[in-house]
Amino acid sequence: MHKAGKKVLIIEDEQTLQKALLDKFTRHGFQVLEAIDGEQGLARSLSDHPDIILLDIIMPRMDGMTVLKKLREDPWGKTVPVIILTNLSDADKAAEASRNGVYDFLIKADWKIEDLVAKVRERLGMSSSSRPPSQPANEF
Repeated sequence: MHKAGKKVLIIEDEQTLQKALLDKFTRHGFQVLEAIDGEQGLARSLSDHPDIILLDIIMPRMDGMTVLKKLREDPWGKTVPVIILTNLSDADKAAEASRNGVYDFLIKADWKIEDLVAKVRERLGMSSSSRPPSQPANEF
């Protein structure tokens, strides 16, 4: 049995997308943590210290930008890589996210899950060739 891979925290309230991300990242050998709202996501971030966070902006209980600001106030959270996933193509939100040190700001309609996995691997310094042996070719 091999040890679990890098930890990815998915903070996303849209259950269909969260499940698709969970399935894809798990198949790629990541240890996947989940949160369905901002409050839960912030708590999980600070307690479990994931290697990278995938963060939605519009969520119940605490929006993603507030989660990001609170993360950056924490000694550990100052440096954790964050990728924003959103339906908003708001330049002001993108600029605010950039000021708060996000690794990337992705509009949900503009990417495939496989591209996101590649981006996470790149940010974590993982080889793109370290795919699971029986990776299906289908996309989400």
